[in-house]
Amino acid sequence: MSENKYLYDSGEKLEFDLHHIRDVDCVIVDKVYAQCQSRQCFPSIEAEIGTGTFSSIKFEPGFILPGTLRIDDIPNKPNFKRVRFTLRIPYKIILTDGTVLERNLPDIFKDIILFMPEARDEFQFNIVVETSSKVLGQPIVMDGRITFAVGTFIIIKVVGRVQLLIPTFGFCPEPPQCQ
Repeated sequence: MSENKYLYDSGEKLEFDLHHIRDVDCVIVDKVYAQCQSRQCFPSIEAEIGTGTFSSIKFEPGFILPGTLRIDDIPNKPNFKRVRFTLRIPYKIILTDGTVLERNLPDIFKDIILFMPEARDEFQFNIVVETSSKVLGQPIVMDGRITFAVGTFIIIKVVGRVQLLIPTFGFCPEPPQCQ
């Protein structure tokens, strides 16, 4: 049981009595001001694997290619910006002998409109991308080449580091013993 009388331990889950919030704390967080999602399908990705035997494909997090991010004002549309960039998603083909072949999916060009409120000169918004890619269907290996389809889910966010005042129950209780 927690020392804070407004926190209740029910097994491994903490429950809170929201009617007893008494304190507020200032925290520094990355606040998401806007976000949107996008999907991209690559029906046929081909890669050379030589004489090796295919084992698996692992995707790395996608990233905005350095030097490609461009943010422009939109006339007569305050608080919205045109955001353009090239997204790159690396992947690794792993062979049964442990060999790792590093490749990239074809670059994805994004040209979108995002909410980005007016802010003081010193405040900086960041464009953040999150990707989730997976192989669709079964890869085909033939004549030293692998062919596979990929589906990619993309989330694009406008993020700013801010200080927020939030209600709090205090510090987190001690965690349970490891098993």
